[in-house]
Amino acid sequence: MIHTNYKIANPKKNPHKIDARLLYNNDTAQVLHLTIKSGESLKPHITPVDVFFYILEGNPTIHVGEEELQVSKDELIESPADIMHYISNKSDKPARLLVVKAPKPTKKSKLL
Repeated sequence: MIHTNYKIANPKKNPHKIDARLLYNNDTAQVLHLTIKSGESLKPHITPVDVFFYILEGNPTIHVGEEELQVSKDELIESPADIMHYISNKSDKPARLLVVKAPKPTKKSKLL
């Protein structure tokens, strides 16, 4: 059994400059825990694999293509491969979410 706790996982350097912690990483999938503070945002980017976001806490806004939706705890949003997406937090409280990429990307995401 492998046990991982996001609180002790090391933050991963990223171009978005947010708290991102890698929780799971193998050929079939990659899982990251993100904490997005009030006023923070990921940069718009395109990921070469399918992605979904599961909201653990807060009310971030998910942007996929031309669509945008403010979401809340226990919601799941899908973003297909090769579509621009990003997450922003316009609320006054931090947002925490899981980002699942499947399969694990073999190419880097393209920042826009």
